[in-house]
Amino acid sequence: MTNGEPLKIAIASGKGGTGKTFVATTLFHTLIKRGLQVTLVDCDAEAPNVLEFFNSGKIWEEEVSHQVPVIDTEKCVFCGKCHEYCEYKAIFYLPTMKVIQVMEELCHGCGACSYACEFGAIAEKPVSLGVVSGFLINENSTLIESRINIGVMSPVPLIKAAISKIEPGIAIALFDSPPGTSCPFIQTAARADFIVLVTEPTPFGLSDLRQSVETLRQIDKPCGVIINKASLGNRDVYKYLDQENIPLLLEIPFSREIATAYSSGKMATEAVPALEEQFLQVFSTIKMNYGNSHHQW
Repeated sequence: MTNGEPLKIAIASGKGGTGKTFVATTLFHTLIKRGLQVTLVDCDAEAPNVLEFFNSGKIWEEEVSHQVPVIDTEKCVFCGKCHEYCEYKAIFYLPTMKVIQVMEELCHGCGACSYACEFGAIAEKPVSLGVVSGFLINENSTLIESRINIGVMSPVPLIKAAISKIEPGIAIALFDSPPGTSCPFIQTAARADFIVLVTEPTPFGLSDLRQSVETLRQIDKPCGVIINKASLGNRDVYKYLDQENIPLLLEIPFSREIATAYSSGKMATEAVPALEEQFLQVFSTIKMNYGNSHHQW
């Protein structure tokens, strides 16, 4: 039992293609089989794909929008203050020609331009950013997907909306994080209790892992590492973990059976049953170190 808040675990990687979604879906499936109450949130709004691995039915859908400015050029005196206040360069301003125009695709909906305007020339209108949808896996488990509209610049509002839809009382929430270390990753990790970083034992993997760890330390979040395709590459990632005192949670060897199952949309545990116990051990380790004190397991 928890104190009302779920134990929130984000699965992330510095770049795409390292096995982040593979780890997230396998851990989710493992916990479901143990009868635990768990929700998986697909926070990779630009390329959501966890739904492909589960048979489920949509139970709700919610559009996410934000307010963008509409400038009334009859009231506008072309002072340019709205242009100056906009941090995202979303207002095109050409004073000599008395041209001012909102570029909606760059707007973040912060409202700074409306605040700056002293002449009542700026109104607002809602613009859709994408949708957040809920899916029922079984009586204990749900999946929440965030999906951004084509052309929208930032998935952050969708990530926030998706995580906010986790139902009260759920025991465990898993976040399939967006790749990289920019704002979408930070917004996801900041809402987690613990971050599982997935990497590969290669120079590229190490470089991205360093960036991820440094970012998480900036926001004071604990992390551990799963090394995927562990039989490839070199030992530099292992040396880095030792030097930085970062826990190695699991090594997953490069396996044709795993790759074949995953590429066909099947659970890797069907091909390699031993993985299930290993993923359960990963969860137990996280729960033991980050669950008891904060969540009263």
